Amino acid sequence: MFYYFKTIFLITLLTAMFLFIGKLLAGEVGMYIALGVAMIINFISYYFSDKIVLSYYNAKEVNSGEIYDIVKEVAFRANIPTPKVYIIEEDQPNAFATGRNPHHSAVAITTGLINLLNYDEIRGVIAHEIAHIKNRDILISTIAAGIASAISFIIDIFQWTFFFRRDNENNNINIFSYLLILILGPIIALIIQMAVSRTREYLADQTGAKIINDPISLAKALEKLHYYASNIPLYKQNLAFNHLFIVNPQSLLNLFSTHPPIEERIKRLYKLANNR
Repeated sequence: MFYYFKTIFLITLLTAMFLFIGKLLAGEVGMYIALGVAMIINFISYYFSDKIVLSYYNAKEVNSGEIYDIVKEVAFRANIPTPKVYIIEEDQPNAFATGRNPHHSAVAITTGLINLLNYDEIRGVIAHEIAHIKNRDILISTIAAGIASAISFIIDIFQWTFFFRRDNENNNINIFSYLLILILGPIIALIIQMAVSRTREYLADQTGAKIINDPISLAKALEKLHYYASNIPLYKQNLAFNHLFIVNPQSLLNLFSTHPPIEERIKRLYKLANNR
């Protein structure tokens, strides 16, 4: 029930932001236009945001090979349908899961991860992503990515509209409201991602480790991924998608990171191993 409540909350938040900005731009007419746009984006976020993310990173689907076999085996252990498997040509080692539910899901892994980790560590990473699917985190995470992108998009539109309106029209716009959107918009997008990602990463670590009965391999994988992801930039950067990845693709202070501290994640996995 909480899962569905969270999804509805995110969709409502996106709609409210669009209505607010629409009213600032064009009054009551702007609100109606914004409502229509919000409904379209909500529909796209629900049904197509996973495809948008995969397309953004030029992910290529594979139907055979070692990675596919690992995904199939771990999904069987987790008692869920085998997700689609995608490979991303990226030097940075990383991975993410996306989709609506276990029957419409995908796991994407970068070539950098495949080249860096050994078999057991790759299996640990895949187990983490399968756990996100099993725990039904993927819809909320994918919608959050869509919302964050939409917020950035409407801020850009608002900026351009504001600067290209005639001076007397700009006077009718509350400057304070403009600055509020410009400053708080990105912060709201980040807060949405943090709220979705931080607590669910701990649970996915724990669930994934239990699925394959191997917390140590996942812990070692996280340690390597964190180090190399911090030193090898992701070629295609998009803040809206950061929370999807197993480790943060960008080096940010813990306070503003979409992910929990990697040291704490590793510590919890070793504790789980010692308690077996």
